[in-house]
Amino acid sequence: MATEGAPGHVEAIHIAPAVGAPMVSLDRARADAGIGLEGDRYASRAGHWSDGEIADRDADRDLTLIEAEVIEDLAATDGIVLAPGETRRNVTTRGIRLNDLVGRRFRVGDAECEGVRLCEPCQYLNDSIGKPILRPLVHRAGLRAKIRKGGEIAVGAEVAILD
Repeated sequence: MATEGAPGHVEAIHIAPAVGAPMVSLDRARADAGIGLEGDRYASRAGHWSDGEIADRDADRDLTLIEAEVIEDLAATDGIVLAPGETRRNVTTRGIRLNDLVGRRFRVGDAECEGVRLCEPCQYLNDSIGKPILRPLVHRAGLRAKIRKGGEIAVGAEVAILD
């Protein structure tokens, strides 16, 4: 893992057009400020937590990220292999600790973001992929971020802390 402040990079980008739809791998995506990745279920407010009384939960779902190193460790330590995109996070990173970005501004490609909170594993994800990921991914299942300034995100793009 990179040292504090050292940049990482985008290893993969995924979106799903609707709740429960298969994740689609992209080489690049447009990140719209306050909205999300174009074509993704949360950008159109059609995600799992988008209905009625819990719509405010979408406020921190512009972008979700997960570390490639965590996915690899899950396979090595727990024997749970996840296919690309199976975590249902938008961006897979390498070389940067996402937990350290909570409350901080950072850049993903051309987009400027703010880490809002950890993206903890949930029973919905556990059930939808049919693998026991709840316990092994606690506090390491990724990051929820607001997109503060839109821009393009591409595979290979830098992920860097701004503050």
